[in-house]
Amino acid sequence: MRVLLVKPRPRLATVKGLQRFYRLEPLELGYLAAVVPARHRVEVLDLRLVRWARRAFLRKLGTARPDLVAFTGYSHESSEVKDLAPLVRLHLPGARVVVGGHHATVMPEDYDIPSIDAIVRGEGCAPFGAILDRVERREGLAGIPQVLLPGAGFDREAAQGWPVFPDPATLPIPRRDLWDHRDYFGVWVTEQMPNWTSLFPPVSIVRTSFGCKMKCSFCVVPHLYGGQHRPRPVESVVEEIAALPTQHVYFSDDENFIDEEFALALAEGLEHAGVRKRYFAWTRSTTVLRSPELFRRWREIGLDGAFLGFEFPTDEELREAGKGATVAANERALDRLREAGVAVHAAFMVRPEHTEAHFARLHAYIEGLPPVQCSFTVCTPSPGTADYEQIRGSICTDRPYELHDCMHPLTPTALPLRQFCSLFARQVHDAGKKNPLRCKPQPVRPWDTLRAIGSESLYERAFRRMYHDYPAELWQ
Repeated sequence: MRVLLVKPRPRLATVKGLQRFYRLEPLELGYLAAVVPARHRVEVLDLRLVRWARRAFLRKLGTARPDLVAFTGYSHESSEVKDLAPLVRLHLPGARVVVGGHHATVMPEDYDIPSIDAIVRGEGCAPFGAILDRVERREGLAGIPQVLLPGAGFDREAAQGWPVFPDPATLPIPRRDLWDHRDYFGVWVTEQMPNWTSLFPPVSIVRTSFGCKMKCSFCVVPHLYGGQHRPRPVESVVEEIAALPTQHVYFSDDENFIDEEFALALAEGLEHAGVRKRYFAWTRSTTVLRSPELFRRWREIGLDGAFLGFEFPTDEELREAGKGATVAANERALDRLREAGVAVHAAFMVRPEHTEAHFARLHAYIEGLPPVQCSFTVCTPSPGTADYEQIRGSICTDRPYELHDCMHPLTPTALPLRQFCSLFARQVHDAGKKNPLRCKPQPVRPWDTLRAIGSESLYERAFRRMYHDYPAELWQ
């Protein structure tokens, strides 16, 4: 059989702007490709790499003539998936269409449409392998665990429950031979940037675990994994990293170091295997303060940067979000990481109900921080959480999933929407002055500097013009 795995191109300018800084591998498709038997032909089509996505998709359908087309997608990509799926029906009536990914997992009913044959929830490797087997034998798809069928037989009761996740040890190593690693990169900032190094090196993305033990009220991950954190076998992760074609590794885990025993064993395993890479990982202030020696050890083997969720500048807001941290703890963690030589990416949130005073307070707080790379999102509960159910009746757009990129407010803003977007864009712009590369100027390749400046400009413009994504009556 011929199998086509598709990553959609985002529609939102905010997401496109972000992807000028980080365009990471379609790792989920690499996992699916790993379970496709060698007798089948499998291809990956990443539509983020092309300007005219629909034209490229139709061209690929014509040349590849796939028997099965599988889409992945986040919530903000779901409308694109639903537009592409009918094209398969139109041009290849005999082909099967499968969707999976985050949106299919948390909101499967949104994919209950005639142009889709199967909705895969949760980890897709085992269900996708079963679907391939059924399609090859020309059998129906009913009864496959973790798979819902659209139409009259759509199981709404099953759609309300959470999928069961497999033992991480059963996951294959994803295939990366189906794409050019040079197409994927991430802006790479360190405390001590080597002179004339690339700001946008090729980057591989690696997943070492499932889940998270924390209970942030806006996050669906604790629900998906039952509040558990389940790491992969150390040997498997070391093998995968050692075989990567790139020197820079972005860990996609929700929290890399929350299982300290595993994190230390992985560091030792990488060193013992002679793996020399540069790493970026996500963590929490509570983990940093509890285990500073763990981060010093990881710094020794190549940890350059860490994503730290500051979220809000007040303890009251942190408590409301269930973060389990304090402003003081965040600041101590920032200091500990920088003392260890690890650059910090501090992530902040704003809320739709924020006023000019809230924006001014956030601006003043960030001004007082030491050099740090910052990013900003709107506090947007994920579908599937209790917080999302609370705001569902107040959502101000008839396209809530399409705007669910965690940068668009979904509920009415206290300020006029256009003013909210303007203040948001100004915050993004002003925080850029805190970037370590600007606070401690170092020789950087000129073309990378121009690329960074251009990317920043387009990213900020996307925030300023974000209100255009809403009905005009909401702008003022």
